[in-house]
This record gives sequence, structure tokens and C-alpha cells, in this order.
Amino acid sequence: MTILSDISLATVETPVAVVDLPTVRANASRVVEYCTDHGLAWRPHVKTHKSLGVARLQLDAGAQGLTVATLHEAEVMSRVTSDLLLAYPPVGAAKLDRLVRLPESVRLKVALDSVEVLYPLAQAVRAAGREAKILVELDVGLRRVGIPDPADAARLAAEVEELDGVSFEGLLFYAGHIREPGPERAPLMRALGEHLERVYAALDARGLHASVVSGGTTPTLWQSHELPGLTEIRAGTCVYNDRSAVSQGAAQEEDCAYTVLATVVSTRIPGRAAVDAGSKTLAKEPWGGVGFAVVRGHPEVKAVALSEEHGVLDLGPTDWRPRVGDRIHLVPNHVCVSVNLQDRILTVDGGTIEGWPIEGRGRMPAPALDSHPQDSHPNR
Repeated sequence: MTILSDISLATVETPVAVVDLPTVRANASRVVEYCTDHGLAWRPHVKTHKSLGVARLQLDAGAQGLTVATLHEAEVMSRVTSDLLLAYPPVGAAKLDRLVRLPESVRLKVALDSVEVLYPLAQAVRAAGREAKILVELDVGLRRVGIPDPADAARLAAEVEELDGVSFEGLLFYAGHIREPGPERAPLMRALGEHLERVYAALDARGLHASVVSGGTTPTLWQSHELPGLTEIRAGTCVYNDRSAVSQGAAQEEDCAYTVLATVVSTRIPGRAAVDAGSKTLAKEPWGGVGFAVVRGHPEVKAVALSEEHGVLDLGPTDWRPRVGDRIHLVPNHVCVSVNLQDRILTVDGGTIEGWPIEGRGRMPAPALDSHPQDSHPNR
């Protein structure tokens, strides 16, 4: 992290990702308070920020551990916590080798949905003299990965218990199909709860119990307590928030800690303005059928077209007329993919601006990281 005393947001070259740290802290504290009130743990997914600095803020706020999707994220985040969940099946010898080479202090937890992943994993951890806790992944409606049938999920859990080196810890699911706001969400949450109850019954028939039931998404975050048996939530986007989170009622505009600072570069097209943030900064991922980002302070103004280095704002719905050289903050539709396109983030904390690396980006094995005093924590 580098303090940038010689720049301000008025002079820094754009486009650049900007993160407001007081908002990050407030978002993290809000989630931890909710979890505490409802007897849940927070294990945020780091795919949103991929940043050691932001991970430290989450842990300091009270997160019990972290969720990762890649071995690179696991290698990086092992620097700040020994409680990691790999919520992605490690397929192939190369990934299994990296998994078992994580620091001995890391308590391995892995989600999977097949014996094709389970058996090689068990063999790898046995050969390395380690143990791994297994979470059986359920498909609860997204139709991406996971086991749809409760009896099949219980069968895989029983197979875990038969193998040395691994043990059945519980269940994992991702209800990414539930994005409807307000009252439309209620029947989907009820159906999800009923599905979980059927899985618990199937486990009970085999004499098994899920000590951990890991779920939770940012869209459903504040209804997580409605799900029977849930023990932890992995919501990650909530630390930054984005346009989709606001549209889904999970956050307000002021809760968006991450924006892309961009400069207006042209206003020659009537009713439009072009900025220097395009698909290589915001990501070409639409939301609600209209636009890829909104202008902070003018949410009616959307970036309606993106090319590689240009974003085009539709000024039709507003009387606001930006001028060439004006700087605006864009709230992206999906913050996670925008972060992954950045070289760094500029963090703003009062009058201090720092450049923070995004250490979790990439796939290659992470370089060895020197230990820092702040990396040690009694609850990590």
C-alpha cells in the first residue's frame, strides 16, 4: 500500500477504481451486526475485492474467515487467516498439489459435488499428511453446479465419511437464481427453505448431521435468517455493493463503496456524453436490460453503450449536462468483474489516498509474501 500524497481525485489519471474505506467499514459492520443478531457467521467471498487490505477490514469487523474461488486467492488470503473455504471443486493434479501446499496453519475446507473430485482430493490430502473438511454442494435452483436431489447429496456425504483424510463438515449452496426484489422473493425463499429441510431429512436417515450450512448471497443477505439450519453466509458483494445490489433492494446508493472515476472526453453527440471508461474498465455485463453502470449522484443517467475504451452516457432522462473534462463516478452493474479489470484501487480514507494492490487477481501460484505484524490475529 502506497500513500499518494502528491495526487488528489481531481488530478489522478482516469479511469481508475476508487474505494471509500469508511463506507467499506460501515458495510462490513452492518453485516456483522446482522449476523450477530441472528446467530450466523460471516465468511465473505473475496472474489469481489481480491484485496488483502479489504480482507483485513472484514476480519477486523468480525468475519470468521474467508471464502475463495481460486487457488491463487487461497494462497494470497492464507496470509491473513487460517480459516479458508475453497468454494470451488479443485479438479486436476496441479490444483490439488497447490491446495495441499497451502501453509500448514490453514484449516482446509473444500466444497464439491462429485466422487470424481472427492476421491483424488482425499488421496492428495492423505499423501500430504493433512486433513480436509468437505462441504457437499447443493443445486438449489441456479442449475450451475451442485447436487439437485437430496438423497444423492446425502449419499455423497456418506461416501466422504468412508474415506480417510477427509470428513463431512456440512453443506454449501448458492441461491444465485433468487434476484427478485421485495415480495416476489418471499415464495422463492420459502421454496429454498423447504429444499434444505429435505436435505437435512436425507442426511438424518443416514445418521449424518451438517455442522455447517453455508449459503447466503448479497441479494438475499438480509433474509438469510429465514432459512432453516443456516449457520454462515458467504455474501461478498455487500462489502462494496453495486448497481445490481441497489436495484435488488440489498443496498442504497450511499452504500456503494466502489466506483470508477472517469473523465468526460466528448459531448459532440446530442443527448449523449462519452467517458474514458469502457468495457476494459466496467465490464460488458448488462443489468435490467438497460445499461452497464449509472452515474453517482445522477442514477437516472446510465452508461448505455461500451466499447473497449469508451463508455456512452444517455443524457435523455436528465437536465444535467456534463462538459468535456468533467469527472464523474460510475457505479458498475457488477462490481466483482470490474475489480478484476483493475491494476489497483485508490482507497480514500478522510484526507488520505492510498494505492492498494489487488493481490488476489490472476491464476498463477502466488509469490511468497513476507509476514507483517498486522497479519497475526488471535481469531484468525
